[in-house]
Amino acid sequence: MSQSVCEMAQVPAIGGSLAGCAVGGPGALDRLQAASTNAARPWPPAMTTLGVLRALCALVLTLLSSTMQANERIAIAAAADLKFALDEIVEQFRPGHPAAIIDVSYGSSGNFKTQILQRAPFDLYFSADISYPQELADTGLVAGAVRPYAIGRIVLWSARSDASALTLADLRRAEFGRIAIANPRHAPYGLRAQQALEALGLWTELEPRIVYGENVAQAAQFVESGNAPIGIIALALALNPTLADLGAYYLIPAELHEPLLQGYVITRHGADNALAHAFTEHIETPAARAILVRYGFELPGDDDAGSDP
Repeated sequence: MSQSVCEMAQVPAIGGSLAGCAVGGPGALDRLQAASTNAARPWPPAMTTLGVLRALCALVLTLLSSTMQANERIAIAAAADLKFALDEIVEQFRPGHPAAIIDVSYGSSGNFKTQILQRAPFDLYFSADISYPQELADTGLVAGAVRPYAIGRIVLWSARSDASALTLADLRRAEFGRIAIANPRHAPYGLRAQQALEALGLWTELEPRIVYGENVAQAAQFVESGNAPIGIIALALALNPTLADLGAYYLIPAELHEPLLQGYVITRHGADNALAHAFTEHIETPAARAILVRYGFELPGDDDAGSDP
């Protein structure tokens, strides 16, 4: 049986000319013409609208998800004395925000103030000296009011000697050698240590023997490691179980230095971060405040705040 011309030749692409190709079996031309017509026919208007709506919905959901994820993350700059207390408060806060990412950086309050002035992306700033966030407020780099959260205390602490039986005057003894404190230039606890020694007329005599930590936690580390046999550190650090098991402390009278009124603020970077606002609400709860008290902090407004027990 002979083949038709269309069967012998390559079939033109759908939509191409099929004129004169009438041989190829009953209905073949009709089927090809129908396929060509359907391929060129646009989608019905209703289907086009539905597709556009679906694309828009997907875009909105993606943007909404990105926004929610961004708001479920906060970066906190915190004074080094808060290391153990704030870690517990963060864990206390997590059950209500299980998907939240909470990044806490610990260091000296003065250095953090400088970083935030340079637009470091912190959402919350917990300072050991309330004057630092107040200075940020004066520059317009905060969102809302600066709030006090605690009053800190300084102690004499040693991992080698029973510091509870000592006073600052005992630092004159040559056996103690180096004395660790935080750097007074940018660490509030170091400045208060210097003030206390100055109040007793000891600073000039002892200054050559003083070694400076970048922050009060590093000063405590110097003493813990034995690089300095004794130091002046935060009560909140001395009460941490690890350090408490190593040695006792002597509480330095509060009247020997300016009060360590500590404050926090939401930065301008965190102004629209819902999680940052939620965390500041939590820090004011009785449960969070109880942790601060357990670590030796006094609460602003207490009648005996800043006085010795």
